[in-house]
Amino acid sequence: MKIWPLRFRELGPSRVLFADDAGGYFVSDPAFLQRYVDSALSDTDRKFLYEHGHAFNRVGDLQHTSFTWRWTARQSAREKIAYVILVPTLRCNLTCTYCQVSRAAENAKGYDWDTDTLEAVLGFLDRLETDEIKVEFQGGEPLLRSDLLRRVRDHCRKRFSRSEFVVCTNLQRLGPDEIGFLDAVDTYTSTSLDGGLLHHERYRTRNRALTEEFFENLDTVVQRFGQRVSALPTVDIDDPPEIETLVTAFESYGFSSIYLRPVNYHGFARRRRAQRDDLSRWNAFYDEFIDFLIDRNFQTGHVMEEFYLSLCLRRMLQPGHDGHVDLRNPSLPASDYVLIDFDGRLYPSDEARMLSRIGQIDLSIGTAHDGIDQEAIAARVPSAFNNFDPDCIHCPYQPFCGTDPIDDVSRYRRVDIPRQDTWFCGRQLAVFDKAMSLIYSSDERVLYSLRKWAGLATWPNSLAPEHHDTSAHTS
Repeated sequence: MKIWPLRFRELGPSRVLFADDAGGYFVSDPAFLQRYVDSALSDTDRKFLYEHGHAFNRVGDLQHTSFTWRWTARQSAREKIAYVILVPTLRCNLTCTYCQVSRAAENAKGYDWDTDTLEAVLGFLDRLETDEIKVEFQGGEPLLRSDLLRRVRDHCRKRFSRSEFVVCTNLQRLGPDEIGFLDAVDTYTSTSLDGGLLHHERYRTRNRALTEEFFENLDTVVQRFGQRVSALPTVDIDDPPEIETLVTAFESYGFSSIYLRPVNYHGFARRRRAQRDDLSRWNAFYDEFIDFLIDRNFQTGHVMEEFYLSLCLRRMLQPGHDGHVDLRNPSLPASDYVLIDFDGRLYPSDEARMLSRIGQIDLSIGTAHDGIDQEAIAARVPSAFNNFDPDCIHCPYQPFCGTDPIDDVSRYRRVDIPRQDTWFCGRQLAVFDKAMSLIYSSDERVLYSLRKWAGLATWPNSLAPEHHDTSAHTS
């Protein structure tokens, strides 16, 4: 019998997590770890490893084929661009204190698509090798140019067999024209909600009249469009919102999911905030937030999820669940989505656009006129994998995780620093550790939320495999 290599990580003084390259995992004790590293596994150890897919007898047998399928399913391989982020204007009618985009003032000139750029964008869309498309409008404030949004939407409805549109808007401008655009059944509204009125005002609007206008507009779109409206907060760890107030605000609008986002140090946010190590405080806040949700869900029966934790859980439990770019491996630039900025330049992500806008580094990968620059893509491919990273290869979470070279460049101006020293890795380790602690919990409060988040009637023991051979002795 041959055993696939196992990575391991302590989860506590007497619990060790093990995982193979395909994401199969289990918990055991330090005694098993000692037997494993000493090549002194017992017959009971070997039987467990074989039955749980961590070993095989010969190439091509059922266990070997199963492992190969699971490993392959965890490798993200996207070939056609079917998701495009468009920035028709960089102008905005707010000046949020932690804005991560190098926005322009509402009345500024030269920050919108001109006629030539619009035609180039439509031509780029025409050349895509897909029959379905999702378009996300960002800014600036995209509804300042709803006329451009309509041109794109009308074009896509004719060009593609199926199209979907998302408008990322601050909802400060919501007249008949804007409402009319958002009213279409193929169009979704995404906005920012940082908690209660006072917190939202302090960081977003800084004006009571504007704050009240936002909440009135949010009421309007939720009442009219229902499930086609979503919101998410940006959390400044120097002044985080009161957790209960934040959850209550989201629940009051019928939202059942909150995606906690820390401030990204790009654009104006980077200029206003000096670099600092806030990782430990973020992880502590995140941990407290999850525990609050679990207790609240159990007590009230009204289930709220934290989106990123749920995403990580699905990634751990379901091979092939790789819709989120930060959890793809490899995360190849422009493999299935691309961003077109207000000036027609192409970027592999929104964060790449932000870094380029502040002049730190040019991460563009072509233009809407000329298409994607394959040489620029090739230069970024090596950092798209975590399979061969000298630190990631020892981590049991590697099969579930991804890479974020853009964040590394932003924070450290390089991508080759030790992985465990990066903000991205520290955050991911904390989230995956939390997820594992929940998976292996026997607390009914925890299991209640896990069942609801996963859509399961019960939480099966097979999702929390554990192995101990009390008869084995390590010499």
